[in-house]
Amino acid sequence: MIILGIESSCDETAAAIVKDGREVLANVVSSQIKIHEQYGGVVPEIAAREHLNSVNIVIKEAYKQASIIPDKIDAFASTAGPGLTGCLLVGLNAAKALSVVYSKPYIGVNHLSAHVCANFLNSDLTPPFVCLLVSGGHTQVIYVKDYDNQEILASTIDDAVGEVYDKVARLCSIPYPGGVLLDKKAHEGNFRAFNFPEAKVKKDEFSFSGLKTAVLREVKKFEKDNIPKADIAASFQHRIVDTLIKKTKKLSLELNCKTIVLSGGVAANSELRKRLLELQKEGFKTYAPELKYCTDNAAMVASCAYFNPIKTENSMLLEVFSRD
Repeated sequence: MIILGIESSCDETAAAIVKDGREVLANVVSSQIKIHEQYGGVVPEIAAREHLNSVNIVIKEAYKQASIIPDKIDAFASTAGPGLTGCLLVGLNAAKALSVVYSKPYIGVNHLSAHVCANFLNSDLTPPFVCLLVSGGHTQVIYVKDYDNQEILASTIDDAVGEVYDKVARLCSIPYPGGVLLDKKAHEGNFRAFNFPEAKVKKDEFSFSGLKTAVLREVKKFEKDNIPKADIAASFQHRIVDTLIKKTKKLSLELNCKTIVLSGGVAANSELRKRLLELQKEGFKTYAPELKYCTDNAAMVASCAYFNPIKTENSMLLEVFSRD
């Protein structure tokens, strides 16, 4: 089954063509980072307009990359949510229009489920497994019992990992996109320089607001031009990654499931990927998507449409939703 997926939930306009949920035939992404850089974050109205300008371009390029004509597509898919409403509408309406024109099914997908499915791309991974999903808006540990049967084991009660990365980056005067640059800065510092606290929460919870506040207290001790950015970044990253890995490992062992995968935009974080690989020494099987499939992309959308679509009686009546 060949599916064309469209992603437009935030600030990437993407189109991809994927066969049987795993074989990527085309993957095109148009990023808006440079546009939103001057504002220090994503401006929803501007993002939606840029999606309108780019969506037809990325679709045409996907056909070109895959050397395929629209008639050969078996279904058209898009992210229905969660995400920015105006942005989501662009991708959803484009995919629905294509399904009408070519008399093929439209399939809506959940953005978070799509991030999980990024691990199926060019991979032999099969359920069951435990997935650590970390992004700008979500931090969850999910037990994937089967392709369409998932249970949330733990989630954040305040800031998501990607969100707190960006906030700490701003505290350290690290420019947008803060999380990515903070990860790079951390490699220059000493992770033992600051002993940031780990939140004491229930086993099904994460909390990072206290960590953010602890960083703020340390930053205030220095003049703006003398903040030890590298040491703070390294110490902060060590604490947050250690917390994520320890809790995910513990939950996996409780389920007697020793296959752990990463997903979400923060799955591109170098320290997190390193710590995940180290679990192999303890007998775990670990997976992480290729870096290009960690951040928002349409290949994961097409894969999700194949493995775990949103179930609805009439997909053409599916509407976008901003929250999960």
